[in-house]
Amino acid sequence: MRFEFATSSRVVFGPGTLVELGGLVVGMGRRTLVVTGRTPERAGPLFEILKEQGMDYVVFPVEGEPTIETVRKGAQLAREAGCDMVVGFGGGSALDAGKAVAALLTNGGDPLDYLEVVGRGRPLTRPSTPYVAVPTTAGTGSEVTRNAVLLSPEHRVKVSLRSHLMLPRLALVDPELTCTLPPEVTASTGMDALTQLIEAYVSNRANPMTDGICREGMRRAARSLLRAYERGDPEAREEMSLASLFGGMALTNAKLGAVHGFAGPIGGEFRAPHGAVCAALLPHVMEVNVRALRERAPESWALRRYDEVGRILTGKEDAGAEEGVAWVRKLCEALRIPPLASYGIGPEHFGTLVERASTSSSMQGNPIKLTQEEMEEVLARAVSCKSILQRR
Repeated sequence: MRFEFATSSRVVFGPGTLVELGGLVVGMGRRTLVVTGRTPERAGPLFEILKEQGMDYVVFPVEGEPTIETVRKGAQLAREAGCDMVVGFGGGSALDAGKAVAALLTNGGDPLDYLEVVGRGRPLTRPSTPYVAVPTTAGTGSEVTRNAVLLSPEHRVKVSLRSHLMLPRLALVDPELTCTLPPEVTASTGMDALTQLIEAYVSNRANPMTDGICREGMRRAARSLLRAYERGDPEAREEMSLASLFGGMALTNAKLGAVHGFAGPIGGEFRAPHGAVCAALLPHVMEVNVRALRERAPESWALRRYDEVGRILTGKEDAGAEEGVAWVRKLCEALRIPPLASYGIGPEHFGTLVERASTSSSMQGNPIKLTQEEMEEVLARAVSCKSILQRR
């Protein structure tokens, strides 16, 4: 048995912990690039904290999902302003953009020098500029991951800048920052977190440390996601922030699977929220994976894992994989997750999406290699939201 476990240098979690940020960043830098979402005003409390600490800052808003050009502009602004520290405040897009900018500040060059798939894939050689990640959604877990997902419009694909040298210096997770999320964002980001926990747990790179994190994260998401969506109560928000944090820790130390294998190419081709895409795919990937395992690898440990997922999600001791699939499908219905067809995806796109998904790093973590027919079946069911279980 050999595995490694890496995460942010320091993780601070808890309601109201944002007020502690000033003391936590002392000595990290004197001038900060603050990377936010499209509405920088939401970071007002953060700006006040930096001012109280006597720190200068420059704001860099990120409109939508970060592109390669976004990161170029952010790095240029940080250099011109003399920034020696970066803070990402927002959802996964803001956190990933900040993470990539922090890496470029110390390693130099262009994003394409280091990007996988569409770039030169050169390794980063120097630790990033001190980077602090403050998530305001509960989904991606980007505050503790070693990669930044960037959109390449030219290539119509999402790709990763990836290195252990990119792990944030500090991840500050304050669940109170998620309390203003609208229900649809709560649903899509929460399903991203649940998907990451499930995929990491059944991936072919799972290990004893990620296993424990995934089990606990799945339990919390199972009992809290619908509550957070319907009522938004603080306890449910806190549980989902923790589930998201655990999902990030798990995926960066294990692998993901076919859901994220498809989500990357889909996100590159269509304007669709990442979490909603994952949600639309998840029950169908689970179904097809379980069926393929039963047919071609009936002794696989992954089948036992899927049975355990069923027990964790349903809370029933006698539940199995099929009950887990049905539970996820029912949750997606309750969260009003739209089918992939709502983003303009149809059968005419399946060939390209399957081809691109087949070579993605996430697909390599799937517990069984899916055939082209099986991958097209997943897409067909996610487009129409029809399932194998419903047919039966």
